[in-house]
Amino acid sequence: MNESVNKVETRGGLVIRGPDTRDLAAARQTVLSRLDALDLAPCVHACEETDAAGRLIRFTLAPAQLAAWAPGYNTLQLCETLHLATGTRPADLQREIVVAMLAGPVAFEFPSIAELVSAVRIRSNIVQAARLTMLDFKTSTAERPTDCWVYKEDCGFVTLPGVPLAEALAKATQPDKQGTPYSFSCYRATEYVILLGVAQELAQCNPPMLDRLQQRWRRQPIMSGLFHDVFLREHGSMEQPLPQSYFVPGDRVWFRNPDAVSSEASGYEGSWVIYLGAGLFNNFWKRDQPYTLAAKCLEIYQWRHALYLDADGQERIDESKVEALLREVQDDAAEVTRVLALMQRYREPRGVYADGGCMDTTREFPRWVHPGTADMVLPE
Repeated sequence: MNESVNKVETRGGLVIRGPDTRDLAAARQTVLSRLDALDLAPCVHACEETDAAGRLIRFTLAPAQLAAWAPGYNTLQLCETLHLATGTRPADLQREIVVAMLAGPVAFEFPSIAELVSAVRIRSNIVQAARLTMLDFKTSTAERPTDCWVYKEDCGFVTLPGVPLAEALAKATQPDKQGTPYSFSCYRATEYVILLGVAQELAQCNPPMLDRLQQRWRRQPIMSGLFHDVFLREHGSMEQPLPQSYFVPGDRVWFRNPDAVSSEASGYEGSWVIYLGAGLFNNFWKRDQPYTLAAKCLEIYQWRHALYLDADGQERIDESKVEALLREVQDDAAEVTRVLALMQRYREPRGVYADGGCMDTTREFPRWVHPGTADMVLPE
């Protein structure tokens, strides 16, 4: 057991504030046991600290483990390094989430241990929902199952009375093998997947908030920028970007199209996805073909070579041509290296197209959800 008391020096890992910080040893034991991570005990450093806001306990990976498991904060290989089977063993998925958070260069802060446990469960819910999600990519039309949803001209799709929100979200995003996928944009799809993960956890830890959320969705959905503000936190910035290979399962991730011309095609400004863990990002259109980081970058690069104008003079991307170009380049190691060197750079600010790549500087993930500490404030 590695415990100490000091002033704040490091900034990463997991931070707990509030009443749960009264006893360092007890808090350490509770965190590891609640996260089903007692076997990580020799690898976790627990430290009491103080800052302007008061007392806290910080949990991080021991330096030797951080260097061995996530060198340079690269979490893409965690599953392989730790021999995890996150696709078939939910406990392994939770373990990857916990280790990735412990390895974080920016702290994940919680007002209680219960909020930390719920955050891990929400991330697990999001990953499992994203794996099952399969949609039909459309930018000008949208569809939802009519037994759960109805379209209102002034605000979009709302749920029908008596239909649980989680059920409506799952039906809209997870067609069975014979079902027809519904039309979505990738941005709206990430909202549904995240909201489903949150709703599933609220059913366990905060039913009154789930009830308010369901009532809201029967009147008017929360979408786009407001969805981000209400439901999500964001780590990183243009000034202080996260490491390019640092991801936690359940993160919402943006890949920008750095080509000024092809980014004018509707829906091809970039790509919103969920990080599934194990080095993979979900594919909303072909759920059995998730992306590696390299594959996502290569696909976005080829959009510029598949641009055309339709009969109405609108910019479009020929997806079949993109697929053909990707097949051509897959055996050309030199070209793959060249393209990735261009694309795996940080993106540039909005409106700037010069030397940047497709990598975003931030990651997004859900806010706190427990009674008394929840900071998801639903607008009236």
